[in-house]
Amino acid sequence: MKLGKFLKSATVVAAAGLVLSGCGLAPATSYVPLAAPGSIQPLEGLEAGAKMTVTGKNYTEALILGKIAVLASQAAGFKVTDLTNVPGSVPARKLLVSGRADVMWDYTGTAWLTYMGHEEGIPDPEEQWQAVHDEDLDNGVLWGQPAPMNNTYAMAVRTEAVKDLGGISKLSQLKDLPVKDRTFCVESEFNSRSDGMNPMLEHYGLKRGDPQGVPDSNIGIYDTGAVYSATDKGDCNFGEVFTTDGRIKALGLTVLEDDEGFFPAYNGAPVFYKAFVDEYPGIVDVFAQISPLLTVEALQAMNLEVDVKGREPADVAFEWMVDKGLVTKP
Repeated sequence: MKLGKFLKSATVVAAAGLVLSGCGLAPATSYVPLAAPGSIQPLEGLEAGAKMTVTGKNYTEALILGKIAVLASQAAGFKVTDLTNVPGSVPARKLLVSGRADVMWDYTGTAWLTYMGHEEGIPDPEEQWQAVHDEDLDNGVLWGQPAPMNNTYAMAVRTEAVKDLGGISKLSQLKDLPVKDRTFCVESEFNSRSDGMNPMLEHYGLKRGDPQGVPDSNIGIYDTGAVYSATDKGDCNFGEVFTTDGRIKALGLTVLEDDEGFFPAYNGAPVFYKAFVDEYPGIVDVFAQISPLLTVEALQAMNLEVDVKGREPADVAFEWMVDKGLVTKP
């Protein structure tokens, strides 16, 4: 999901400005249920009316994590401005780095590759988090404790097609398939990322655009989320997915093993504007209560509630936090 290369155009700055000027949200997206403190208690000595701004991106998991951050911050005693639902990683990041937001959930791999501009990710989750943490201090940003959930990219296939594709279970087996079977559904961002489609194919011995590798006609570009249904319907054999997405199980997809370690670690973590932490250091401990509970299974279950059952991210986040004792119903 580091700022050196990230402000490459006035377009990015303009987008961030638009997000702020209109709060970037329709009124409904600011909704969160009323919550009372649970294991998260108001910070000791917090002055009345202390303000905190939460930001986040605009896809399902980011919306859920954003609402978790809003609820946690409110339980900690802050008057919270909800700037979640920002369209895109870079505009949300811009709000944080500029100090116009105080916290967001982000991903170590996104920071390392997209914001900081490194060519290759680090597959080991702890090493990736430490590298991001250390480098981002120079940007006035502090990374909190990472969650065990690793929302990295993966390729998935409909389970019923596995046998017809030679029992495929690993990405290294793609090159053994006939060219006609190497068909892919991907979203536009993955199609152009440094840890996306083209480098992945090259890593596994295939070249895009090569008639004997993966012809361009074998790759379909879809809106985010549509990849899952397209893969399930058989529009392609292999679809780009996020490993914490609930639709993987709901649609009966099988994730291929990244057996040669191409994809970097994408562990989620709370990321703070450091000047805010300097003023309210206890906020780091608040979010440290949350991170260990955010497993792959937990995120898959919450994502499924939103993407498959059509529920509000805020309600799903609230119920999960109540279940874990982090907050209580008033």
